[in-house]
Amino acid sequence: MSEALPPENPRPDTPQSPLERRFEQFLWQSRLLVLLAVIPALLGALTLFVIASLDIFSVVMDTWRHYVTGGSDIHKSVVTDIIVAVDIYLIALVLMIFGLGVYKLFVSRIEPAEGRDPSHPFNVQSLDQLKDKIARVVILAVIIEFFRAVVGIQFATPLDAIYLALSVLALALALYLMALAHKAE
Repeated sequence: MSEALPPENPRPDTPQSPLERRFEQFLWQSRLLVLLAVIPALLGALTLFVIASLDIFSVVMDTWRHYVTGGSDIHKSVVTDIIVAVDIYLIALVLMIFGLGVYKLFVSRIEPAEGRDPSHPFNVQSLDQLKDKIARVVILAVIIEFFRAVVGIQFATPLDAIYLALSVLALALALYLMALAHKAE
């Protein structure tokens, strides 16, 4: 085998004009435009975390009232309300992974994330890896939303139950394939 040659300098040693230098500096600084996506994504995540947390606290308070003071029946709504809160948390995580990933890829490394495990959701090395991590969380959010819809389902015919079973089987298959893809990494 032959040894690899050092990479050639793509640019000859010709001096840059001041205009070219300033333009390239402007182009490099334009990467900061992604902050227009990063900051709102993180603010959106914060907002969703607060909303989901308040929803959970509301469920806790309703449960407390039900069992202590004999308030209204909450058994039908507790599971649905908690599933909705989990779904909101997952969407907030999507926004966080997006915001931190875009910042790391286009603006600057995030020093505290550098020492973390490479498979940590906030530690991305490429756009494809960022898309993959976001897609996994989105798929989980869709599955959670599916289960929320299934909680209150009424079966009119036996065929409805078969459709539900096939849907659950398809979700299980999707989770299995996600696990296989994750194991391949």
